[in-house]
Amino acid sequence: MKSLAREGESEEGATARGAASASAVPGTGPGLVVMDKTLRPAADSARIPSTPSPIALHDRSITPRHHGPHPAPNVHLHHTERTAGRNPPDSTERRTAVADTDETGERADKRSGPGGGILMGRPFGVPVYVSPSWFLVAALITWVFGDQLDRVLPDLGPARYLVSLFFAVAFYASVLVHELAHTVAALRFKLPVRRIQLQFFGGVSEIEKESETPGREFVLAFVGPLLSLLLAGAFYLGMELVDPASVPGVLLAGLMISNLLVAAFNLLPGLPLDGGRMLRAVIWGITGKPMTGTVAAAWVGRALAVTVLIGLPMITHTGILGAGTDDIGGMNTVMDALLAAILAAIIWTGAGNSLRMARLREHLPELRARTLTRRAVPVENATPLSEALRRANAHGARAIVVVDGHGDPLSIVRESAIASVPEHRRPWVAVSTLAQELGDGMKISAELSGEELLDHLRATPATEYLVLEPSGEIYGVLSTLDVEKAFVKAMARPQS
Repeated sequence: MKSLAREGESEEGATARGAASASAVPGTGPGLVVMDKTLRPAADSARIPSTPSPIALHDRSITPRHHGPHPAPNVHLHHTERTAGRNPPDSTERRTAVADTDETGERADKRSGPGGGILMGRPFGVPVYVSPSWFLVAALITWVFGDQLDRVLPDLGPARYLVSLFFAVAFYASVLVHELAHTVAALRFKLPVRRIQLQFFGGVSEIEKESETPGREFVLAFVGPLLSLLLAGAFYLGMELVDPASVPGVLLAGLMISNLLVAAFNLLPGLPLDGGRMLRAVIWGITGKPMTGTVAAAWVGRALAVTVLIGLPMITHTGILGAGTDDIGGMNTVMDALLAAILAAIIWTGAGNSLRMARLREHLPELRARTLTRRAVPVENATPLSEALRRANAHGARAIVVVDGHGDPLSIVRESAIASVPEHRRPWVAVSTLAQELGDGMKISAELSGEELLDHLRATPATEYLVLEPSGEIYGVLSTLDVEKAFVKAMARPQS
């Protein structure tokens, strides 16, 4: 066993060399977790870039869901909705938009804070943010729908763009209703919801836990498309009360078609869409294995991605969606192909993210505070660092805890601080000058494991934690670096 001093120097030396680049390592695609910089005090140079940090994990029960923005009467219905599921799968981030993915791939601290966009309100206590990208898609909808209005209601003139802007806002309001359906269901099942975000491709409900049973998973996924279908029905009934050739009639028709597309797209049976989560729940219920359901639904999702990539341009080019082939020009063909590629990429990435998140959760039980904790030696405040290191090495300990005269823990000597003190100065440096005071949350039970352990580490970021026996006795010190190494090692093993 290496001595504490040498081990501290080697690990921290690697940390110093890699800190700048490690903090910038991007997370995996949508719905998948990235390294949470605040919880990574020491970068591991051997870290697998595509492996999500266990500490940054959202359970994603987070299932992202997206609703596709634009459909309108007599318009090429190129946009549909996708719903992913964060999230954590998998993720349970639920997105409603043209596509729904599991996780956003953003850093956890940015996803949950003001960086998510403009705060619009807190229905049911859940913050709703509008991403700046929404303004871009609102402008696009206003332009496209405005051109359609010019054909249907030519007398409107420039006012058609004001009507189109109202349509864009009303459509995203229906997307919000879809997301609120997921949110309300999650809250009823005691699943915490971090936030709802309206963005370029629709909406995302970031649910932080996964459903405990396949039945709840099915309900949680189904309520979003169900609400979209109910909204489509309500808009259809409204059309019966107004003149179809009037502004209200055209708006109601557009909103009816849009919500039908949102529901239909999200019901496709492949992750990360709502339909994929429903398929996953059914297979989970039959086999009793959530991982089996995730694998099947994810591969169906990948098949859907290929189908969208090839099929959508072919469908629109043949005029099946209502436009004559004479109206389909070169620019329309390019736009159709671009849209298909974007949707296919979102679905493919979300399906892959769902698989990785499922595998991640499968290995969570292997993370136990007791087995990952470093043995620690207690010393008093005035003890020289050299003496503390001697005692630690004599007892085979890899951590130092500062205690008072009664043996009660006061602080932890930071590993990085030890490495920063030259060996010739260690006899003259007291351990108290290198110690970090034990704040709230820095004491954890040796019995913590899996997701419960990670939840605690995320809630109170630190480099080291004091681990205590249930009786209150000092068990040792847990380093976040050790947790991440154990997680990467577990993830590297063949899937069970």
